[in-house]
Amino acid sequence: MSSLRKTLRALAVAVVSAALVAPAVPARAEPSPAELTRRIEKSSAELERVVEAYNELREKIKANKADADRLQARLGPLEQQAEQSRADVSELAVTAYKTGNLSTAAALLRAEDSTALLDRISTIDQLTRQRQERIATFTGDQRRLLAEKTRLDVTLERQAAQARQLTTAKTRIERDLAKLYELRRQAYGRATEQPASRSDSARDAPSVAGSAGVAVRYAYGALGKPYVWGADGPNGYDCSGLTSAAWRAAGKSLPHNTRMQWGVVAHISRSELRPGDLVFYSNLGHMAIYVGSGQVIHAPTFGRNVEKRSIDLLTPYGYGRVR
Repeated sequence: MSSLRKTLRALAVAVVSAALVAPAVPARAEPSPAELTRRIEKSSAELERVVEAYNELREKIKANKADADRLQARLGPLEQQAEQSRADVSELAVTAYKTGNLSTAAALLRAEDSTALLDRISTIDQLTRQRQERIATFTGDQRRLLAEKTRLDVTLERQAAQARQLTTAKTRIERDLAKLYELRRQAYGRATEQPASRSDSARDAPSVAGSAGVAVRYAYGALGKPYVWGADGPNGYDCSGLTSAAWRAAGKSLPHNTRMQWGVVAHISRSELRPGDLVFYSNLGHMAIYVGSGQVIHAPTFGRNVEKRSIDLLTPYGYGRVR
C-alpha cells in the first residue's frame, strides 16, 4: 500500500511540474479596430456590388412589366381583328356552299351574250380578289396575334425567372448585411451611425440655375439621412437611389442603377464638371452627385449617412451629365 501511495505521489508531482513548465497556450487575440475597419470596408464594397446588381435586376423587371403591359394592350384589338377576319372567311365559305363556287367555266356555260359574259367574268374576278384579300387578311391577323402571344409568354417567363433571382439576391443581401452590422457593432459599438442633424442642410446648397439646381438642392436636403440599400428616398438612399431621386425631383428619369445611369448620361471630362453632374467610381460600383467646389454628395455605404465629401473620396471612373 505504501509503495502505491509513493507512486501516486510521484505521478502527482510530475503532473504539477509538467503544468508549470509547459508553455502557455496563447489566448485568441480579438481583432483590432483597424482590422475590423478593414473587414468592414471590404465587406461593404463587395455587398454594394451585390446591391447594384439587385437594383439592375429590379430595373429590368420594371422594363419587362412595361413590355408585358404594352403587349396585353395590343392583344385585345388584335384578337378582335382576328375574330372579324375569321368571321369574314366563314361568311365566304357559307356563301360558296349555298350558291355554288362561281368559276370562269360556269360563266362561259351560262352566258347569253358576249357583253353578259365579260360582265360576269369581271364580277367573278373581283369577287375572287376580295376573297383572296380577306383570306390573306385573316392569315396575317392570325400570325400577328400568335407572334404577340408568343412574345408575351416569353416576357412573362422572363419576369418570373427574374422575380426568383430577386428573392434569392435579397436573401443573400440580408444575410451578409447581418454579418456586416455585427462587425460594425464590434468596431464602433453600434451598427449604424448616429442620425445627423439636417435642419438647415438644404439652405446650405449653392445657387445653381435650372434643373441641375433642383437636383443639387435635393441632394443637400438628403444630407444626414441613412444609407438604405435599394432605397431612393425620401427617408433613406443607396448611392444610385440618391442620384436618381435628386434628378427625379428635377423632372428627369434615371434608372436606379449605377451602370444603367452611366449608360444614359452624356460622358464628359473632369474639366467640364458643373453642379448636378454625376461622378462614377469603383468600376461603376458607386456614384455621387457633384455639387461644386470639388465636392460631391453621396450615400456612402451600409450603416453610414448621406454625406458631402471631396470628389476624390475614391478614384473616379468617369463623369456624366444628365441629358
